[in-house]
Amino acid sequence: MSTVKYTPRLADKYKNEVVPALMKKFGYTTVMEAPKLTKICLNRGVNGAVADKKLVDIAVDELSTITGQKAVATMSKKDISNFKLRKHMPIGARVTLRGEKMFEFLDRLIAVSLPRVRDFKGVSEKAFDGRGNYTLGVTEQIIFPEIDIDKVNKITGLDITFVTTAQTNEEAYELLKELGMPFKNAKKGETQS
Repeated sequence: MSTVKYTPRLADKYKNEVVPALMKKFGYTTVMEAPKLTKICLNRGVNGAVADKKLVDIAVDELSTITGQKAVATMSKKDISNFKLRKHMPIGARVTLRGEKMFEFLDRLIAVSLPRVRDFKGVSEKAFDGRGNYTLGVTEQIIFPEIDIDKVNKITGLDITFVTTAQTNEEAYELLKELGMPFKNAKKGETQS
């Protein structure tokens, strides 16, 4: 009996379609030069976490449900008396995805979640940081089908950061575009800076 190892659809697409396309566009000599997605980080600050500790637990549970991986609470780094904030108080939640779970999450994000955004016209291509990373802000967590809308007591957003090995914004843009990220159409003659 032979066992076939499961590989996510986008992982296969990256290997078979994206790498050759990037090599052709940028003139790489080996496949190792082609940029790749290393991890996806989801981060969520919780408004009112100082007053109500349960809000952080809810945020951790929701992130864990969305990603299929256990999220952790983020702690404050310093005291801020105006906000009644003490050092090491839980104020948010985060999770980092790599490997199969990363490709699975990206596939679900592109195919299912982003099209559920109200008046969706594509994601901005201006959110690159200059070092090949891209951050996408989601305003409502209910776009993810894993979240049961009846159990949500407060609609909040989260940040999704795509960390790549690309050296420039242009390489990262092409990588994410080839993987299927629905960017807004750049105007003709406009270049990514």
